[in-house]
Amino acid sequence: MATINDGAAGKERSLNFLEEIIENHINTVDSRIHTRFPPEPNGYLHIGHAKSICLNFGLAKKYNGLCNLRFDDTNPVKEDVEYVDSIKEDIRWLGFQWAEEHYASDYFDQLYEWAIELIKKGLAYVDDQSQEEIRLGRGTVTEPGKESPWRNRSVEENLDLFARMKAGEFADGEKVLRAKIDMAHPNMLLRDPIMYRIIHSEHHRTGNRWCIYPMYDYAHGQSDSIEHITHSICTLEFDVHRPLYDWFIEKLGIYPSHQYEFARLNLTYTVMSKRKLLQLVTDKVVSGWDDPRMPTISGIRRKGYTPASIRAFADKVGVAKRDNVIDLSLLEFCVREDLNKTAERRMAVLDPLKVTITNYPEGKTEMFEAINNPEDPSAGTHQIPFSREIYIDRADFMEIPPKKYYRLAPGTEVRLRYSYLIKCEEVVKDSEGNVTELRCTYDPQSGEGSSSDGRRVKGVIHWVSVPHAEEAEIRLYSNLFIKEDPNDVEDGKTFLDYLNPESMVVRTGFIEPSLKEASVGDKFQFERVGYFCVDPDSKPDRLVFNRTVTLKDTWAKIADK
Repeated sequence: MATINDGAAGKERSLNFLEEIIENHINTVDSRIHTRFPPEPNGYLHIGHAKSICLNFGLAKKYNGLCNLRFDDTNPVKEDVEYVDSIKEDIRWLGFQWAEEHYASDYFDQLYEWAIELIKKGLAYVDDQSQEEIRLGRGTVTEPGKESPWRNRSVEENLDLFARMKAGEFADGEKVLRAKIDMAHPNMLLRDPIMYRIIHSEHHRTGNRWCIYPMYDYAHGQSDSIEHITHSICTLEFDVHRPLYDWFIEKLGIYPSHQYEFARLNLTYTVMSKRKLLQLVTDKVVSGWDDPRMPTISGIRRKGYTPASIRAFADKVGVAKRDNVIDLSLLEFCVREDLNKTAERRMAVLDPLKVTITNYPEGKTEMFEAINNPEDPSAGTHQIPFSREIYIDRADFMEIPPKKYYRLAPGTEVRLRYSYLIKCEEVVKDSEGNVTELRCTYDPQSGEGSSSDGRRVKGVIHWVSVPHAEEAEIRLYSNLFIKEDPNDVEDGKTFLDYLNPESMVVRTGFIEPSLKEASVGDKFQFERVGYFCVDPDSKPDRLVFNRTVTLKDTWAKIADK
């Protein structure tokens, strides 16, 4: 099996089947490689599209070829400029730039002329049957279809009716143009498929010029041919469409583009159906297409994922010939790995418990130096203020601790990150017995990582100074669904019955003052907590942070309970 060098690491890996196809094409047919990414602008792209983007653009780049962006805008009822703009933004964000920008609507005139050519060849006809009659007439997998009573219209009559369809003389659904192939073909898609339908609706680019629109199976292959696409790479569900793709190209005698299929991306705890994603938005289950719980590219971007992490994920998933389900933890691993290298460290307390250091001078403030990123020495340091009153995370204190508990407890010591050793001397409670404050003492000689008598402690906790802390809204995101496959529904239920009620938990926390200058999209590791980014909902006087991912994979443990 052929191998390739896999980047700077110098590792070799086997070629995937698409790379083998392309290399064979280069060696035996033509050195020119031209791919395309052809989304329909009827919604926002999701992580599955991201894999296709990385594949199509990545293969073109690897083999010194070109990749076009072509919008499959053949259904004016569902399409919008908003989706066109969002798709362009997503592709650029992922780090790619298309060679040429096209639209299926660019080719409406040519597609119409080719349809006339097929009619003249006796390979297409106008059918007056309703959609339901056509559906029933197709037969089943085991039974052949029935020919339409209009199948044998003359060429002249078909040309006249098709011209009148274009002129707007008929209502929606009154007539269609069908290819004349074989109503007994074992592949049901070749049982006289519909080529054109009537839709009286304004198109976002062509306005009201057209009222007949080509079907995907008719427009797609011919658009590839016009652009001289060498490798039309689609997801696996289109493999049964390939014979029809080839049929149109062969009968028209045009440039022979070829279609190849790979397995689509499926993720655990996620739905990818545009219809279901749209329902989540319209039913206000989520705040919009860019809600950080959505698998849309705009959603994961807002959540704090990086382009490099998505590209790494697409590479690790690889290219398969059979559909499979990828564990969401792999996607999270990729973003952790990238953010660990790039995100600066800061301290934030999400569930604050006040600590008063009784032997620290009142009104005094000290500055301690904190490392921005231990993985990147060039990232430098920043200053953290320290005072008599600090916040620690409530989870870092336990009144009656178990064995091997290394955080704060009555009579025990911990080190404050970058700062002093403190010892819990007193626990203050309210009338209901809730802990409201800890009173501690500190070792003045322990500020440089040592102590006055050389003792060491195992516990290190994070903190922020009370008078210097900035209040912030912290949004803790987790999986939108509690079921591994929310598409696998039980009787009487829908995928919405498996929503996770704690997919977003909002807390008010306190952050160190250096974060006050953070901008929307900036990414940080909150030490000992997780990776977070600044959300667009932020305001100058109140930042909002989204949790991108925890420091460790905690969902697996939750799901097993």
